[in-house]
Amino acid sequence: MSSFCTLIHLAVEMDYKLRQNELRKRLASSRLDGLLVSHLANIRYLCGFTGSAGLLLVEESGSTFFTDVRYDTQGREEVKGAKVVIARKALLNALGERIGARRKKSKGKGWTIGIEAEHLTVAERKRLADLLPAGVQLRNAPALVEKARMVKDEEELGLIRKAVKLGATLFDRALEVLRLGVKECELAAEMEYAARRGGAEEMSFPTIIASGARSTLPHGRASEQAIAPGGFVVCDFGVILGGYCSDQTRTVWVGTAPPEARRAYESVREAQEAAIAAVRPGVSAGEVDAAARKVLRKAGLGRYFTHSTGHGVGLEIHEAPRVAAGQREVLKPGMVITIEPGVYFPGKWGVRIEDMVAVSKDGCEVLTPTGKDFLAV
Repeated sequence: MSSFCTLIHLAVEMDYKLRQNELRKRLASSRLDGLLVSHLANIRYLCGFTGSAGLLLVEESGSTFFTDVRYDTQGREEVKGAKVVIARKALLNALGERIGARRKKSKGKGWTIGIEAEHLTVAERKRLADLLPAGVQLRNAPALVEKARMVKDEEELGLIRKAVKLGATLFDRALEVLRLGVKECELAAEMEYAARRGGAEEMSFPTIIASGARSTLPHGRASEQAIAPGGFVVCDFGVILGGYCSDQTRTVWVGTAPPEARRAYESVREAQEAAIAAVRPGVSAGEVDAAARKVLRKAGLGRYFTHSTGHGVGLEIHEAPRVAAGQREVLKPGMVITIEPGVYFPGKWGVRIEDMVAVSKDGCEVLTPTGKDFLAV
């Protein structure tokens, strides 16, 4: 089966009509007559389209999807729950004409269309406003689709579990390749090749391999630097499978580890396990973050933990909720988040451990199967 056919098959399993109907209910409470969805991840969530150009207009009367001629066949096969319009001109122009035609039949009733302000440029908004007839207003909409996407259904959870399982195998490959003198970029290439051979559509993000002093860079992408003894190697990686992302980090020592390195590692592991233990329905994302920070402060390492404890994962590698200090979003069953505390000593080395967890009815399910014992190569 081709990759495209696989995507079509996966799309059929999702209840896109239900998702759009749920959105329509929220439109009314937001005093919107329609929502223009321009963020591709949100479009995919609502109607199944996986291409790179599209707009979805969701109204009380129905949904209309606009794309260009490149996606004539794909759009008609993938899109569910919406009428497909293949534009022979710029998508915004086609949208404006469509709304103008609808406006003539509306007998002067005013329309308010919500837009995704974070995903529509200032220039695009102005161009669309100029195209719309009198009586049609654009208004910044709340993050309605992102809010819905936070809670995954069973089909989504199944795809995420598969992505996590495949992603975890990349660390096994990393341990086979990780040796003195191997370049970070060579290690990353071996892992990414294994991902493709395993069926991954692509990587969730450019693979992070940061060794030695570079391990203090939380997002230190793989470089030409050769792996040397006497430091940690942070391996942060993930794959996309069926449209859904995985995310995992493991850290290994090269050579004989000094006691301080082991203490730092064990403190991070304890912090990560404390945060996982805090994950359950009704707990805020900020409380989970606080659980990790409490352990590291007690170990005297609090000031070396410089980023948030985690983030939501789904169709995008970073999505709501954010697991950070002060975040009030309450966890609900079906949410999928990362737990990834770390400590970083500038000019020396850094440690991070990351798992993905799904919030369950009475706690959480740790999705990442890889062990977390201290490893030295």
